[in-house]
Amino acid sequence: MTFTLNDTAYGTDTPAAKHAMFDDLRSQLTGLVHGESNLVANSANFSSLVFNAMPGLNWAGFYFLQGDELVLGPFQGKPACIRIKKGRGVCGTTVVEGKSIVVPDVHAFPGHIACDVNSRSELVVPVRRPNGEIMGVFDLDSPLPNRFDQDDADGIEALVAILEKTLV
Repeated sequence: MTFTLNDTAYGTDTPAAKHAMFDDLRSQLTGLVHGESNLVANSANFSSLVFNAMPGLNWAGFYFLQGDELVLGPFQGKPACIRIKKGRGVCGTTVVEGKSIVVPDVHAFPGHIACDVNSRSELVVPVRRPNGEIMGVFDLDSPLPNRFDQDDADGIEALVAILEKTLV
């Protein structure tokens, strides 16, 4: 698979190509959020940046905790589920477990919530407040099975860390 980011061509989806892509994304995101602390603005740009740069996605966006529910935040892709209970689906499970979850086949994940029937794989990363408390998740969906791996999780976690530094 070949893809481009800012007119830079990356070859097949190798670890080296992913590392180069995530290096570029970290640099771009750092510039986008520099001097801005508004969560909505930063998470909207974050979603757009990732959605438009990573190949093989059909959804990229945030859910933020309000009480015991995750509520839809800025995203790119088709309309999505608005509320997800803690512990339900991949997003709710990520909140309960407190760690990123890579799902190669969403149909094999117990309790998966199918907002888009075309989604086949998913990656969800927790977003934390400065005190370490989980405040939401960043969710990526793909119509491709086995689209995400640990390199993707590490890359998205590094991007989320940049966003988290903007939180006050």
